Amino acid sequence: MKAEKPLRELSIEEILRLTFELYSKKFGVFLIPMLVASLVSGSFSALIGRYVENMPQLGYEINPEAVWSYFWNYMVPLLAIAFIIGIISWLISTIAEGTCVKFAAENIEKGEGSLGEAFNFIVYKLPSLIAAAIITAILIVLGFIAFIVPGIILAIMFSLVIPTIIIEDVGALDSLSRSRRLVSNRWLKTLALLLIVYLLTLFVGYIGTLIGQPFGEFKWLISSIISAFVQPIIPIALTFYYYSMLAKEQQRMIPPPPPPLF
Repeated sequence: MKAEKPLRELSIEEILRLTFELYSKKFGVFLIPMLVASLVSGSFSALIGRYVENMPQLGYEINPEAVWSYFWNYMVPLLAIAFIIGIISWLISTIAEGTCVKFAAENIEKGEGSLGEAFNFIVYKLPSLIAAAIITAILIVLGFIAFIVPGIILAIMFSLVIPTIIIEDVGALDSLSRSRRLVSNRWLKTLALLLIVYLLTLFVGYIGTLIGQPFGEFKWLISSIISAFVQPIIPIALTFYYYSMLAKEQQRMIPPPPPPLF
C-alpha cells in the first residue's frame, strides 16, 4: 500500500499519524539501520565507561608532577578515544538516518523502496551530508553561545537539511538556504514538531536505560535495542514534514484563477 504523499500543508497531528502508519507498515526495514547505529553507539559508550572505571584515582597527596603524569597517561588517551569513537558513531548515525529518509521518500513517492539502494545513495551523498552537518553544528553552537535563542532559531531553520540533500540531490550549501525557505513562516510549527519527536525518543531512551540497569554489564545492549525501536520516527517525520512544506511552497506558486468575464 502506497504511503500518502502530502498534496497540501499538513498539521502536526497528520504528520505524526502518517509517520506512525508508514513506520508500522515497514517496521523491520526502518529498524535495521537504526538498530545497527544504536548498537554501535551503545557498545562504544560501554567501552568508554569501562575505560573510565579502570582508570586509577589520584591520591589525596597530589603534586603537580603527578597531576601532569596522570593527565598524559590517562586523560589524553581517554579524550583521543572519545573523539575517535564520537566521529565513528556520528558517521554511522548519519548514514542510518539518511537511509531512513531515503527509504521513506521512496515509499512516499513510489509506494515501495529498497533498503540497499537507499544505503548506496546515502554513501554517495555522504560528503554533502557531513559537510552540511558540520556547518549547521558550528552555526547552532555559536547561536546557543549567543544567548540560546539564536541557536534555537538556527536549529529550526536547518531542520530539513538532510531531507533536502537526499530528496532534491543538492549540495551542502544549497541545502542550508533551501531548508530555510521551506520552513519560512512556520517557525513555531517546526519547533513544536521537533520537540515532540525528539522528546519522545529521549523519553523512550531513558526508559530503556532504566530497564537495562538490572542487566549489569549488558545494560547498554538492552538500552540500545529499546532506543532503536523509536529512533526511526525522527527521519520519517522529517521526511513527511519536508513534503508538507514542499506542498505549501507549491500552493503559493499556483496563480490565482482569472477574474470572471462578466
